[in-house]
Amino acid sequence: MTSDRLRPAILAGAALVLCVAALALFWPGVALYDTVAQYGQVLAGEYEDWHPPVMARVWAVLRFGVGGGAAPMLVLQMVLYWAGLGLIAAALARIDKPRAAIATLVIGVTPLFLGWQGTVLKDAQMLGAMLAAVGLVGWWRLRGVAVPILGWLLIAVLLGYATLVRANAVFATVALVVMLIGPRAWWARGVVALLGVGAVLAVSPVINHGVLQAGSSGVERTEAIYDLAGIAVRAPNAPTGLSADAVRAIVARHCVKPYFWDPLGEPERCNAQVEPLRAYPAATLYRMLAVAIIHAPIAYAGHRLAHWNSTERWLVGAGGPGALPPVVSQPNDLGLTSPGPAAGWWQALERVTVDTPLGWPIAFLCVALVGLGVGLRRGGSAVRDLAMALLVSALLLEASFLLLSIASDLRYHLWSMVATTVAIVLLVADRAPSRREVIAGVTALALVVVSGTIARLALPRAPSTYAAQLL
Repeated sequence: MTSDRLRPAILAGAALVLCVAALALFWPGVALYDTVAQYGQVLAGEYEDWHPPVMARVWAVLRFGVGGGAAPMLVLQMVLYWAGLGLIAAALARIDKPRAAIATLVIGVTPLFLGWQGTVLKDAQMLGAMLAAVGLVGWWRLRGVAVPILGWLLIAVLLGYATLVRANAVFATVALVVMLIGPRAWWARGVVALLGVGAVLAVSPVINHGVLQAGSSGVERTEAIYDLAGIAVRAPNAPTGLSADAVRAIVARHCVKPYFWDPLGEPERCNAQVEPLRAYPAATLYRMLAVAIIHAPIAYAGHRLAHWNSTERWLVGAGGPGALPPVVSQPNDLGLTSPGPAAGWWQALERVTVDTPLGWPIAFLCVALVGLGVGLRRGGSAVRDLAMALLVSALLLEASFLLLSIASDLRYHLWSMVATTVAIVLLVADRAPSRREVIAGVTALALVVVSGTIARLALPRAPSTYAAQLL
């Protein structure tokens, strides 16, 4: 076997070994609260749209074909994850970039990334599906070969699944598709992406409720309710649909939190105060929100920026929840168990980095912006173009959190963080950055890291549990 074939085979074999090892480490998968709720729907054969019905439907098929519990979904997301990274690494090795190939696999074993991939969640499913799709594109395009029709069909299935499995994913998947096969002009890409996002948002409910037969849970109202309450506490006279008494109660009970919307849905907190808003159709609620924004734009901007800062984990207190991947499943009577003690040892590695910049989405956002600037100044190449597609996808997903986000869990940013890291490896493999580019990147990242560190030293330590965050 010649060296140009030996190297890809070695990298592919290494990805397979790492996949098997990761499955053994996290077997049979960690089940969180959402996981338990979804599996309950699978067992009952009754689905709703609060959790992605496409994931529950796939789970139901795998349960009968492979076995029960969380294990089938763990296998699915872990195989997709390592297949994507393995294909990219093998393609890089094939074009004589072995160091970049090895670095790609190293990304996969990063404690925080791999730890979250051991949890059976829609975010891990999205990450696995998108990595597998990018890996397939990279396997052909990085070698200068056109992607075959069957390849595109498989890529479409993977990206379609990723889009349906997470509400915000549409911004990442549409951006990725536009960058891979869309027009070359940036203005045209923007128009196509905007139309694509709108089309997917319009079609998704039809698929969820019509094709997948999921019942309506009212989840589509939560963003509007969160934002209306956020405006109300900052501008009590704004037309938000909330009574003066309701607003005073929400303020007194501290129910509008930058971290998440949950206190507004808790019966013992402020559910009663926002209950009248749930009587409105979603379209009406968003029209009400538009009116409230026009009347109180500063209040709306303050509310959204406070949440964006929280979810990006930038200027916040140290030790907030929702960042460290759990290794113990949510207590349940459905037979969903926890991994063995080795997963706990892995979590110890995660704990070392989770509150460092390696666990801050804002740091990866900064790197992505710098990488985009570097890529824009370069001529086109297969390696550079794939890196740019990953960066734009990551950046649009992060930008979506400015307008559409109601919680601050780190797992919502997994695709952006991994895509950015892979993209930087590709950009360096394409051409070593100049001294000026390195200085600019290090300076920008240093500003983010220093300001975030000062905030963690100066601000009160964040509540470390879900229950404490509610108060």
